[in-house]
Amino acid sequence: MSRTPLARSRRVAPVVAVAAAATLILAGCSSSSGGKKAEEANNNVSAGKATTPRMTIAMITHAPSGDTFWDTIRKGAQTAAAKDNIKLIYSNDENAGNQANLVQNAIDQKVDGIAVTLAKPDAMKAVVAKAVKAGIPVVGLNAGLSDWKKQHLLSFFGQDESISGEALGIKLNSTGAKHALCVIQVQGAVNLEQRCAGVKKGFKGKTDKLYVNGADMPSVKSTINAKLKQDSSIDQVVTLGAPIALTAEQSVSEAGSKAKIATFDLNKQLISSIKDGDIEFAVDQQPYLQGYLAVDALWLYKNNGNYSGGGEQPVLTGPAFVDKSNVDAIATFAAKGTR
Repeated sequence: MSRTPLARSRRVAPVVAVAAAATLILAGCSSSSGGKKAEEANNNVSAGKATTPRMTIAMITHAPSGDTFWDTIRKGAQTAAAKDNIKLIYSNDENAGNQANLVQNAIDQKVDGIAVTLAKPDAMKAVVAKAVKAGIPVVGLNAGLSDWKKQHLLSFFGQDESISGEALGIKLNSTGAKHALCVIQVQGAVNLEQRCAGVKKGFKGKTDKLYVNGADMPSVKSTINAKLKQDSSIDQVVTLGAPIALTAEQSVSEAGSKAKIATFDLNKQLISSIKDGDIEFAVDQQPYLQGYLAVDALWLYKNNGNYSGGGEQPVLTGPAFVDKSNVDAIATFAAKGTR
């Protein structure tokens, strides 16, 4: 998969470190210098699965219902949980207050670890502090890169949304686009605002923002349709999620617009649209990896005292571009729901 110079310049070593640590422990690898630690690691696995005491981990996200992106995160988390002898409690609510209540429920259940998204970090701050005070290790994923250290999370797994947006904007400079419309499906979501701000920074043309209700796809379609009819100079639509991109396809067609579409995130339907040329490209942040690493990191912390990046650097899982040049290599995995 191709990566932009911006993406390559970011710190990605922790991903390798976490994966390597998990492989070492779970595969039971040892060396002559491993000593007691290596022996303990060998004693914690059987047939590639952890034999450590059963843990309970809660993953609480801001996912809206029916978004396939979050299904992929959950699948990664479930895979890690099955490997690590973990009972995974997954819950989600796009309302920040309700999400905070779900975190409080996890605290009340005295779980062994919490993985949480911080799309609206101010609303989550108090309850995350309660978890930390209760001695529950907390990691972040997907949303919250600017706030995870402030809220004393152990680690963060995701992409730098500003850098990802800027990379997309720079890529648009080579497509001939002049006027981009960045569509935000949830008002107040910090990570989505950062994406659009990054696009505006990297793109040399004009960038406008359009807010839509991502929970109501007919409304999304009609709102984008109306904007394209109102302003025929828009020649590029940038969406921030695969379902929004697929809906934008219909809007472009119905509006009689010549605008092209680029998006963040993937699903198997979007892969087909890239193949067909209906969508130019997508920015992939590898949601399966985010879910997997978040759960696995909590197991590693509990059983081996590890935490990625030394608590100072995030584990970046993106961005990477998927377009016609490499979409076939990704299609098989997308069909399985792991990309």
